[in-house]
Amino acid sequence: MKSKLNLDQAVITEARAYAASIARNMQEFIEKHTTVSTERTVVRLLGVDGVDDVETPLPNVLVDQVKDAGGLPKGMAYWIGNAMIQTGLSPQEIAEKTALGELDITKLPLASAKDAEEKIKPVVAESLARIRQQTEKRNEYLRTIGEGRRPYIYVIVATGNIYEDVVQAQAAARQGADIIAVIRTTAQSLLDYVPYGPTTEGFGGTYATQENFKIMRKALDEVGEEVGRYIRLCNYSSGMCMPEIAAMGAIERLDVMLNDALYGILFRDINMQRTLIDQFFSRVIIGYCGIIFNSGEDNYLTTADAYEEAHTVLASQFINEQFAVLANISEGQMGLGHAFEMDPDIENGFLYELAQAIMAKEIFPNASLKYMPPTKFMTGNIFKGNVQDALFNLIAVWSGQSLQLLGMLTEAIHTPHMHDRYLAIENASYIFNNARALGEEVQFKEGGIIQQRAQKVLADAAVLLKTIEKEGLFYTIEQGKFGGVKRARDGGKGLAGVCAKAEGYFNPFISMMLGGEK
Repeated sequence: MKSKLNLDQAVITEARAYAASIARNMQEFIEKHTTVSTERTVVRLLGVDGVDDVETPLPNVLVDQVKDAGGLPKGMAYWIGNAMIQTGLSPQEIAEKTALGELDITKLPLASAKDAEEKIKPVVAESLARIRQQTEKRNEYLRTIGEGRRPYIYVIVATGNIYEDVVQAQAAARQGADIIAVIRTTAQSLLDYVPYGPTTEGFGGTYATQENFKIMRKALDEVGEEVGRYIRLCNYSSGMCMPEIAAMGAIERLDVMLNDALYGILFRDINMQRTLIDQFFSRVIIGYCGIIFNSGEDNYLTTADAYEEAHTVLASQFINEQFAVLANISEGQMGLGHAFEMDPDIENGFLYELAQAIMAKEIFPNASLKYMPPTKFMTGNIFKGNVQDALFNLIAVWSGQSLQLLGMLTEAIHTPHMHDRYLAIENASYIFNNARALGEEVQFKEGGIIQQRAQKVLADAAVLLKTIEKEGLFYTIEQGKFGGVKRARDGGKGLAGVCAKAEGYFNPFISMMLGGEK
């Protein structure tokens, strides 16, 4: 299809090639290392759940024992497989005895890595079968009751209480929402463990726990059957427990997960080595079970100028795309992010926003693009805010976005109430309906403002990607080229949880998920 923006396909190909090289170079580092959170994910996928008598999650108990004994480089799959051989216990029983102080799996006789891997194969197969059952359940719903049209209307709930979140989520679905994002409580991303059980207290959001996922999934299935369309559930696979939460999301059938290592590095100061390693395993899980991941490029524009730094968003989209390719994620699961965050006082700002949205769609035509609303320049003036959101919604339907997080006219005042959500959904539904085919009808002036803007952003992104390919992603982050935020390679939170893999290390879930094994 000919580009309406007259984008140079050679520049797009060049930029994608640089991004692929950046991702491959980083993958070489990732393949040689593991982390405590990656290993806890293996433990969870092997069926270990629950907490000890002081509320420490059992995956943490097991991994901490092995780490303290210096055994983490061999990988938890080995240690659990070996313990199963030596004790005849299941992974859950091994964890429970370890928590009681009755077992130290690092002091058992050692079998070969081959024997340990063979021992856990049935457990791995059972885990993957459970995940596939949930994926098939989603597909069954889509076949039978269907879903809303794109752009999916995507809204948040953030009460802190999972049971109140359910009330608000079901109300939003009845009002027309297609995706419910349960906002995570403030700073959970910095916890190096996943809380356990249902939670009723949280600040600015609700704890992401497996039980909370289960409660909300059940509620959305119920309301989806009531309204006659599948309602997708979104949460956060990010922070210090990125792959663990991806595993929980796969088990409980989440549909969308925010998942971007650069977000954690830049905005939560999580060590870049730690979270890039974790991102790979989390995306392998996401790819295997059909979840759409959302990347966080929109966040760059909260700290950097949306007009001047738009090329950094595009460069990051290219890199995220290539990281996703390495994790065997299909294009339709790539929820690459961008945002309507330009200063409304810029003359012709709407044209620049439109250029960038259409540019993203042309460059990533099969991706499930996630478009984020105005926040940085929302003032608390609800009338102006409603107009800003309307312009955002118009661009979304015009440019063919996929996931549309609705803006709230009360942004900058409070977490949205039910009526705020209703007004936002009403605004989007009206515009989506009345301008549904607008993009198919409109061409752009040759050499005009819109074409020139998109061409410049693409050219600048290609230059930046060439520089990153030469200097390396770690150095680029250290220089503050994304979001204007600088982070040190050996700084931030969680570096102590990184280690090099030993000879004989294995993670059966990565190899089987990438191979699409049943």
